[in-house]
Amino acid sequence: MTMKTATTRSRSMPAILFWLTVSFKNGGREGWGPCLRFCGTLILTSNRYHMARLGRTELEVFNLGLGGIPIQKISPGEASDVIRASIAGGINLAETAEGYGDSEEKLSEFLAVDRERFVIATKSPRRTADGMAAAIDQSLKRLKVDYIDIYQIHNLMSEEAMRQVFGAGGAMEALRAAKAAGKIRHIGISGHRPSVLVKALRTDEFDTVQVPFNAVHREAEEELIPMAREMDIGIMAMKPICGGMLDTPSLGIRYCLMSSADIVLCGMKNVTEVEENLATVRGYKPLDDDEEEQLLGEGSQWGDQYCRRCDYCQPCPSNVRIPKILWLANYHRRYGAHDPWTEEEYAAMEITAADCAECGECEEVCPYELPIRDMLKEADRELAISGREKAKRRLKGAIKRVIPIRRDTH
Repeated sequence: MTMKTATTRSRSMPAILFWLTVSFKNGGREGWGPCLRFCGTLILTSNRYHMARLGRTELEVFNLGLGGIPIQKISPGEASDVIRASIAGGINLAETAEGYGDSEEKLSEFLAVDRERFVIATKSPRRTADGMAAAIDQSLKRLKVDYIDIYQIHNLMSEEAMRQVFGAGGAMEALRAAKAAGKIRHIGISGHRPSVLVKALRTDEFDTVQVPFNAVHREAEEELIPMAREMDIGIMAMKPICGGMLDTPSLGIRYCLMSSADIVLCGMKNVTEVEENLATVRGYKPLDDDEEEQLLGEGSQWGDQYCRRCDYCQPCPSNVRIPKILWLANYHRRYGAHDPWTEEEYAAMEITAADCAECGECEEVCPYELPIRDMLKEADRELAISGREKAKRRLKGAIKRVIPIRRDTH
């Protein structure tokens, strides 16, 4: 596997930092837009060795894209900081979905800087023409734009869903009409099953494909990625660090950059993560044998039965925070013997896995078909503690909510 673009370190950062300083001194938030418009040429010119052509769309995109899932989980101010750091670092594509809470509204700031220079990709799981048409119009409204660069069919997971999408009154009718009307410029598709996506690409209806590619899920490189490359379809790799399960995120990103993907989509919830991931891309070098062995070893310990924290199972009818609980359980399995924090955090939760009503709605929408109900039971067995100790830790957890703890539990 080889990275599609050459790499070099940016030399524009001192100029960018200077203009950012001037911006905030002279105009605060109001000065931000003019500052980035001025710096835009410097940023993208210096990033030319980190850019890739996104297939037949002819869009030039930075090798790292901003994923929208974490954006819905942070405050508007925090989201603004992440967006600004991304833009300042050269990222020019953000990817989200109508189902990602208020992510589209927050990412409207990304596009407000310079609409022609920045690329937005969003998506909807609607399978009917009427549903998809309504979703597109709502996305335009939330993003505050006249057109969307890439609109994708979200999470196509079965041949039955594919027949519905392409059949009479299916979502493809609305996507074609929206493209003809100028509401969207390119039609894309996303999913978690490469075999289904391969069949979808054979229709030659799609300009981009978004698929998981990481140390655990490598199936896409067998047929999907080669087919997309041959058909000149833009390739967007998601879940590079296995939903946050890898100990060394930089290795996961570099692994994706070694593939034929045009862009690696990363969800980033704070400026530190943005800066670290940008540094990984700018200092890119292929994994050596020891690093690849380390990465694949990290991935192999999870197998296929782990939560990627995609949040498709949320909200739960019983208000069980499924992704958080399963993440706590995984953390506990690895470090619990040396760190009781996971048990304390679980004890502080008002609603735990024990409150699961076993309705099964989560399993119906999970793109990885995880046995979530059984996984929650196992998590509760591992994290639950005695009644007296639980009451003590619940009190301690309540205090922590007043005095924030340092660890990130999202």
